[in-house]
Amino acid sequence: MAGHRRRPPVYLGEATIAPGERATVELPVPALYTHTEMAMPVHVVHSARDGPRLFVSAAIHGDELNGVEIVRRLLRLSMLDKMRGTLVAVPIVNVHGCIQRTRELPDGRDLNRAFPGSATGSMAARMAYRFMTEIVAGSDYGIDLHTGANHRSNLPQIRTQLDDPETEHLARVFGAPVILHSNLRDGSLRQVAQEEGTVTLLYEAGEALRFDEVAVRAGVRGIVAVMREVGMLPRRRRRGRQFEPVVARQSTWVRAPASGILRLRTPLGATVRRGEPLALVSDPFGEDESEVRSHVSGVVIGRINLPLVHAGEALFHIARFRSDENVDEALEAFHENHDPNEPDRYGEEPVV
Repeated sequence: MAGHRRRPPVYLGEATIAPGERATVELPVPALYTHTEMAMPVHVVHSARDGPRLFVSAAIHGDELNGVEIVRRLLRLSMLDKMRGTLVAVPIVNVHGCIQRTRELPDGRDLNRAFPGSATGSMAARMAYRFMTEIVAGSDYGIDLHTGANHRSNLPQIRTQLDDPETEHLARVFGAPVILHSNLRDGSLRQVAQEEGTVTLLYEAGEALRFDEVAVRAGVRGIVAVMREVGMLPRRRRRGRQFEPVVARQSTWVRAPASGILRLRTPLGATVRRGEPLALVSDPFGEDESEVRSHVSGVVIGRINLPLVHAGEALFHIARFRSDENVDEALEAFHENHDPNEPDRYGEEPVV
């Protein structure tokens, strides 16, 4: 057609993905000392129609697996056939850590503190550099998927800088029950991507080395909602019970007052008051017992799961709000919309 401008291809590693094509590309990363080659798998959906470029990444920490399942379900959606722009999905960034089921790389470094990286630096720096040059470069938006650390669970939440209007707007669109203002950390993907002009959200939900069905469903729906908002997918009226996410500017940790056996009494998502008991810590004989009390009012957005704790260990992560009048309503609506006992709107069967 006269005047029609064909989109340029996407170049990734040695691969060329033409407009209208989908492809899985293996990006080489440092090999094992056994002479075994290693690669970071990347799937590209490159529409023939103009639109933004979005990257979705998971398992930057190798034991944080919820995002791997979120990416798998996202790529199976038939609606991607109607997509505009380009989706670059990386289900496992830290392939070395994922194989070993560990957070860090084999050199002991945290990949999410190594950005923007270096082509000649440490193992972490080299992988960060490759991710920046191949995945982030040219992207308009990014969504980085995380879970709590080992033996810790996080309530589904978006962490982002609320001082940027576009970032805050997309954080609300995502649809997690809680949005937590989080300052940019030196060396993190989110910090460097934002500095490069890529609007980036960080989704936290669930626990390391575990799938959480509610967290996974919410992650898929959140990504789709963002894609609709930025023009990559057709807009539709939002389904399910509507709610406004609760926005928190501050959060704090409640720590163990003594070492011992922890008996948890407070679940994720619970609204707590200052001075309210959250748990008990006792010695193995039950002779000495200490109450764990909250020193702030707010909502529990993170919690330890391991019942063995030392004095000073972080037990409960509490987000603080100016008002909690809509907290219970938002959490109730969120769980109603993501009930794992009901069929998912994107084709997954209920959990049995």
